[in-house]
Amino acid sequence: MPLALNRFAVAPSGFKESLSAQAAAEAIAAGIRRVVPGADIDLIPLVDGGEGTARALATATGGRLVPLSATGPVGEPIGTHFALLGDGGAVVEMAAVAGLSLVPRSLRDPGATTTYGVGELIGAALDQGVRRILVGCGDSGTSDGGAGALQALGARLLDGEGRELPLGGRALTRLHAIDATGLDPRLKDADILVACNPYNILCGPRGVARVFGPQKGATPAQVEELAAALDRWAYVLERTALAPTGADLRFGAGTGASGGLGAGLAALGARLLPRFDVLLDHIGLDARLARADLVVTAEGALDHQTPRGKIPAEVARRAKLSGRPVLALAGTIGEGAHEVRAAGVDAYSSILPAPMSLTEALGRGGEFLTDATERALRMVLLGAQTGQTAGTQRPSSVR
Repeated sequence: MPLALNRFAVAPSGFKESLSAQAAAEAIAAGIRRVVPGADIDLIPLVDGGEGTARALATATGGRLVPLSATGPVGEPIGTHFALLGDGGAVVEMAAVAGLSLVPRSLRDPGATTTYGVGELIGAALDQGVRRILVGCGDSGTSDGGAGALQALGARLLDGEGRELPLGGRALTRLHAIDATGLDPRLKDADILVACNPYNILCGPRGVARVFGPQKGATPAQVEELAAALDRWAYVLERTALAPTGADLRFGAGTGASGGLGAGLAALGARLLPRFDVLLDHIGLDARLARADLVVTAEGALDHQTPRGKIPAEVARRAKLSGRPVLALAGTIGEGAHEVRAAGVDAYSSILPAPMSLTEALGRGGEFLTDATERALRMVLLGAQTGQTAGTQRPSSVR
């Protein structure tokens, strides 16, 4: 590692419910400037399909946000948006209408929340004449398999007596049939791309209900209820004319994205694509990382899930293509965090200075991230200086 670090690539994700990716990048830059006042800092706030995706891609392509009202995750109208891109496409960010941050803590029951608003945004994009729609998956507060989105687009979900099911994933345990005759006919001519984490699958021991249900407020009993509901959802989807022939909606890559939204949209013929292949090409990330002396990335939690499609691991993988060193900062360091080294992260650290409540940690995220960047960078420079000094000293003899 060079002794003089002057060029920095700052490429973090957002910290869920605390900092946007832009705010995180700015906080890291402030810490760098405390140590290297004249640093050349390239801010590269990154999105993974979750919060901020629509805005980031609208900015990158010279597009714009379209504000509107839609159904939020708990069934109430909320103000939201989608993006019209400069290339004529659109971006629907599921987090902007069904994200976890939109679910009050007192109402965090993933068996009741809905993706209905996602379908409304897709319909609104179609109203604009758009026929190529990118759906960003991430930061979801739902676990309904995308059922709500399909209901908003005209599908009727029926129980064994022909009655329509209410919104929410829990109701899918009673699903008997899907009436697709009322689906928006414009979907047939639309190219829907889903930017998702391919590691997330709908069903089985590593299915989305079991992996992410607890994070969304599900009790152990609710997790199993949701897992059974999503099994039923996939079973019925795969046996209707709605699903493309041969589609594996249970274990296919990305089917579990955003509480199973990937599976629901795949049943409409959407293409599920690795999110970074779709999202990062807009910003020339590889070339920007290659110019840096040090790459700094960050996310809210660094753990065993980070190498499975999270931003720090993707940044590290790409940085290593050009031999760049990578420092990762995180709100918390969890079980399995050491696995990020195999992904290319050279060093990592938590930003929390002391034990504290979650509320305080979220509220002071920017402050802690700036301070942690300063501490880590001083250690990096000390290590580099010590290494260079040791390298210039020759032993009098070799034994």
